[in-house]
Amino acid sequence: MRRGASYLLQESTLLLGVLFVIMATVKAQQPPDNTPEGVVRIVEMKEAHLGFKREGFDAMIFSGDVIFYHDGAYMYCDSAYLYQETNSFEAFSNVMMEQGDTIFVYGDYLHYDGNTKLARLRDNIRMEDQTMTLFTDSLDYDRVSNLGYYFDGGMIVDEENELTSYWGQYAPDTKEALFSDSVKLVNEDYTIYSDTLKYNTETKIADILGPSRIVSDSGYIHTNRGWYNTVTEDSRLLDRSRVYSNDGTKILIGDTIYYNRLTGDGEVFGAMYLEDQERKAILRGNYGFYNEKTEFGLATDSAYAVDFSQQDSLFLHGDTLMMSTDSIYRDIKAFYGVRIYRSDLQAISDSVHYSSRDSMIYMRGDPVLWNENNQVLGEMIDIYLNDSTVEKAHVRDYALAIQDRREEKQYNQLTGKDMTAFFRDGAIYHVLVEGSVESLYYVVEQDSTMIGLNRMESPYFTIDIENEQITKLKGWPTVKGTTTPLSLLTPEELTLKGFAWLDYLRPMGPDDIFRDNRRHGSDIVEPPKRFQREDITL
Repeated sequence: MRRGASYLLQESTLLLGVLFVIMATVKAQQPPDNTPEGVVRIVEMKEAHLGFKREGFDAMIFSGDVIFYHDGAYMYCDSAYLYQETNSFEAFSNVMMEQGDTIFVYGDYLHYDGNTKLARLRDNIRMEDQTMTLFTDSLDYDRVSNLGYYFDGGMIVDEENELTSYWGQYAPDTKEALFSDSVKLVNEDYTIYSDTLKYNTETKIADILGPSRIVSDSGYIHTNRGWYNTVTEDSRLLDRSRVYSNDGTKILIGDTIYYNRLTGDGEVFGAMYLEDQERKAILRGNYGFYNEKTEFGLATDSAYAVDFSQQDSLFLHGDTLMMSTDSIYRDIKAFYGVRIYRSDLQAISDSVHYSSRDSMIYMRGDPVLWNENNQVLGEMIDIYLNDSTVEKAHVRDYALAIQDRREEKQYNQLTGKDMTAFFRDGAIYHVLVEGSVESLYYVVEQDSTMIGLNRMESPYFTIDIENEQITKLKGWPTVKGTTTPLSLLTPEELTLKGFAWLDYLRPMGPDDIFRDNRRHGSDIVEPPKRFQREDITL
């Protein structure tokens, strides 16, 4: 009797197994899904070669080309456990998820929860859509939000770039990937290292969301926020980003920088800072432009340049500044409202051109030059430099030099067609004037007794100066002069024609280079007629 019962039990078990196999191998036509929205759909087992239930085990066991279907997605594997009570299953070996014809996910293991529509895939995972392939060993794919994310290292590859990070996520709907922790974007021309990066696999634009570094053969960039188009290599860099040349000697900083790595163009909005450490020059302004290939820079809006090649830096301001450099030389041009300050030299003019090729500063448009208690003005002033130290200043076509005796209304004056002032140790020590020279200087005895005011005229004239005092005057070949006691002088005799003492316009320090250069009405004078341009043969 016991033997017969055992036989019947084996027969019934075999029959049940065969029934499972028959049911599993019949792939039914998928009926229309009329499940109301918000109602949980049941995971369906669509196909398998073998299926059975093991005594004491909660799951149904399937093997052989297993296929599940749930809410628009097919899932394939070699074998699986289906937990009907929890509406979930585990899939083993050759796992594949297929959602429509757009998303395919492969791996070694899958746990799928039909209630939450969360797929947990592990080991040798590959996720693909039309724009990218994602590789990782741990991927959670939330089908409700259509979002896949990894948390133990992963890589996304498209036709342009390869991106790796410790944590990342990908949204197939928007084609956007978010990366965090040890992010690296590798392109054949450059590499981006970042703390946090968002990347669109369709547009190929990387949004920089944390401290990042972009490295290429042409240079490197430090930024905390912005975007970079990995195809066109256009970028918008925010939050005081820094662009360096490949040798690190040139740096461009700004509140916002629009930069293209291919052309080398950088356009800056807000507090531009451009430094050439090799040639010791700085260009600043609230708007600027720089091309790292041609080494041309432009600045406007509170623009100024600093030359710190010597111990005493030179500060230059103008409405617009342009700086260009090559392997040897540097040119700086300033236009409109130009002001210059250095401790041994101050100047204003309408425009200035500095060329390191000939070590010259060319001043045009009502130029005025100050040194200690001396002021020189004229039509054009050319300053000669020797290793950035002033060697001489040449005033052409019309020149007027004034020396303030530091006593009220007492000014030594000298005018002529051309004037050359020679400098030593930052101070004027010799002056040569050529052509229709006139001079006024106060005659003082050795005991400081004032004799009177001397007026002289001569074709040529020289003056020697020491310790801010005139020590020698010489006129040739002919000299005409008179000395008038102070008590007999009229106000008109105290100044030469065209006299204008402009000390109120003089830059008094590096912070004083932004003032207006407009003269008081009484100081706007024309050169004497004998020096006006139509009377001059150049």
